[in-house]
Amino acid sequence: MKSFNLLASLALALGLSFTAAIPAPGADKLPNYVPVLPEVRARALAVDPQKGYLVKQVKPGVFVITEGIYQSAFVTTGKGVILFDAPPSFAAHIIKAVAEVTSEPIVQLVYSHVHVDHIGGADLILKQFPKLQIVAEEGTAAILREKRDPHRPLPTRTFKDHQTLKLGSMTVDLKRGHWHSPEGDLFIYLPGKKFLMAIDTLAAGSVPFMGFDLTMNMHDYLKVFDQLLAYDFDVLVPGHLTYLADRQDVQVTKDYVTDVYKTVKRIHDGTDQMAVMSQAAQKYSWDNKFAIFRTLLDGVVDQCVREIQGRWIDKLVGVDVFVASHCSTALVYARWDD
Repeated sequence: MKSFNLLASLALALGLSFTAAIPAPGADKLPNYVPVLPEVRARALAVDPQKGYLVKQVKPGVFVITEGIYQSAFVTTGKGVILFDAPPSFAAHIIKAVAEVTSEPIVQLVYSHVHVDHIGGADLILKQFPKLQIVAEEGTAAILREKRDPHRPLPTRTFKDHQTLKLGSMTVDLKRGHWHSPEGDLFIYLPGKKFLMAIDTLAAGSVPFMGFDLTMNMHDYLKVFDQLLAYDFDVLVPGHLTYLADRQDVQVTKDYVTDVYKTVKRIHDGTDQMAVMSQAAQKYSWDNKFAIFRTLLDGVVDQCVREIQGRWIDKLVGVDVFVASHCSTALVYARWDD
């Protein structure tokens, strides 16, 4: 059951269904990726296989929920619970998880950003708590008004760029950033608790997901790490896997991302591009321009992959899995938008 739940969450994360469009490969045909580093595995939160989720207090009155793939959080205030995100992969468990630690009702739900994989279970929370106040930045709210998705109920309270929520004993600082979704993402910060939530920024102990967490703008993504470090925090909820992050995770991820970007730019700028394309034209002919140009780009990415793997394979999990995606993403911006 635990394996099925994790597979279901992973499928949801990738937008997949269980009606396969391609045949599942045999295990003997799968790539030989480097195993999870022992020091990273030791940091994993232990999800209860019987319940299918874990609720853990990380600060007084501050709790994290995860089923192993996604993360959300909530706070108790003495006047009700403020919930941050409602991933559909475990939304049905959120109410039970909250009830394990408090009798307070959920009175507010904050959307970190618009993506369905993080807030697509909000309808289940609203159904149980019909007076729920849903809070979102105006950019997120505007997209949701267009989509009219019943699983992502429209916000009832919106703000522009920055908002401070005060309820009972808790103060929550919400600030719009730009690193992942086109309409913006929220820094969710609890002053005095040293607790920060910034979804889809990084994966603690690992490289970012493909395409640098599917960033909509590489330059904004390069800036987010210093923005994170400007907060006084020692616990960061990044939104995925069973690991919580700290300041060191942010710094290491910044170093990795910066290294990828600088490496691919150096290789690209130092390549005799006409010589590479002329060589490719001997095989494809000059009228097959896509093939020729693809040869140039592949050469830059391949060299980037070799260099980054050599420097990072024993420092972060997943380097061999996503480094080609990272080099490709960085190349787009290094070539056309630097």
